[in-house]
Amino acid sequence: MSGTSTTPGSLREAGPFVLPERSLAGVGSRPFGIYIHVPFCATRCGYCDFNTYTAGELGTSASPQSWMEGLRRELDAAAELTGAPAVDTVFVGGGTPSLLGGDGLADVLGAVCASFGLADGAEVTTESNPESTSPEFFDRLRAGGYTRVSLGMQSAAQHVLKVLDRTHTPGRAVAAALEARAAGFEHVNLDLIYGTPGERDEDLDLSLDAVLSAGVDHVSAYALIVEDGTALARKVRRGELPAPDDDVLASRYERIDARLADAGLTWYEVSNWAVSGAECRHNLGYWDGGDWWGAGPGAHSHVGGVRWWNVKHPARYAEQLAAGSLPVGGSEHLTDEDRHLERVMLTARLRTGLPVAELDSGERRSADAVVKDGLLLRDGDHLVLTDRGRLLADAVVRTVLR
Repeated sequence: MSGTSTTPGSLREAGPFVLPERSLAGVGSRPFGIYIHVPFCATRCGYCDFNTYTAGELGTSASPQSWMEGLRRELDAAAELTGAPAVDTVFVGGGTPSLLGGDGLADVLGAVCASFGLADGAEVTTESNPESTSPEFFDRLRAGGYTRVSLGMQSAAQHVLKVLDRTHTPGRAVAAALEARAAGFEHVNLDLIYGTPGERDEDLDLSLDAVLSAGVDHVSAYALIVEDGTALARKVRRGELPAPDDDVLASRYERIDARLADAGLTWYEVSNWAVSGAECRHNLGYWDGGDWWGAGPGAHSHVGGVRWWNVKHPARYAEQLAAGSLPVGGSEHLTDEDRHLERVMLTARLRTGLPVAELDSGERRSADAVVKDGLLLRDGDHLVLTDRGRLLADAVVRTVLR
């Protein structure tokens, strides 16, 4: 883009948020992603603090139709503002995107293509709840242009799913993964949560057996975090459930890593494992400081060192777009120091590691001490977390940056 204006003419009255020319410089020469936030859920899981709403919570204030109208408007505005670079990755998350059905998700991708267009070989992912999928659903997704599916499994143990307030039956996630593969999806992910109160080693083994039986090429596994304001947090606070134990979480992580490694899935980020070539390119864009536009209520974006986030409520989101305004709720311009800190925090979590050249002299001395402690190792000109270092990744980063 050229000229002195920071926004195209049609967006000059869109509100106080603008992207400076220095942030727009180079857009399109770097990988560019689109994240779409679908804020709808059939029920609210007890551990979840995401920006999601059930039909009862929304009432008549918003609907999938008003959300979709707003989404089209936001994508059109985003394309005009950024110069519509070809999109390398699309990730539809939530919430429960599969509640839109195969046709609805095809419409979402169609809206992205209408505003931006996809780069050759683009990765297109949607999250899905196993209970709202079917063979016909996956067939429609595949025909609609999706290349990757991520399914929320969490656990194969019924009592663990009950604690998490998950509604799917234990076997449904594996069945859904097999249906996705039968529909032609080469890339299928299953999500696990470990450390749920009441989970036993044998429950985790049951979950891992199920994951491996599904033949997926990617697994994400996250330690349960008790988020303030959730139903799970209230139960822990009242003493109805114990808080997750750090030693148990570490033991479970090691168990997951060993089983997945034996099956040919290698860690490439602390919480993610994949067969070679099946890494999630969209998420790698986040971890590597890439550009992406997050569309939808509460979605976060980052372009050229500027981060912003949309208003959270779907009704307000749709209303602001209908009035001709970008639905930005807040923004921040990252300083060079901010970008450096984030670069260290994120790349340290990757198997490719942290480039030594990006550390100052003091940080290199701190990193050398961590290497001596056995938490980092040198791999050429990068620093990579050891197996023990992955268990203490946040502490490693704090030590390097202090």
